Amino acid sequence: MIAQANPQIEKAVVVLKELSGDERTRLLEESREKARRDQRSREDHAFEQGMLNTKVEIIKSALEMNMTIHDIAKLTHLTADEIENIAREL
Repeated sequence: MIAQANPQIEKAVVVLKELSGDERTRLLEESREKARRDQRSREDHAFEQGMLNTKVEIIKSALEMNMTIHDIAKLTHLTADEIENIAREL
């Protein structure tokens, strides 16, 4: 086992076992981990929303330039149906 080959890892395993045995500490860490996951989810959603807004602006400009749906699809990596739906909303 790796822990036996490295004294630092072995010490960390012992501390981990001690902490995971403490219910209060375990619940606190679970709460912190949930908060980290929730924050990451909010960040991912904001990023995706920003990317969609950017693609909508690109689609709008491309349509004004009389580009074909096929070319816009290659440019934005969206499907023709997605582009047509966005175009209808513009």
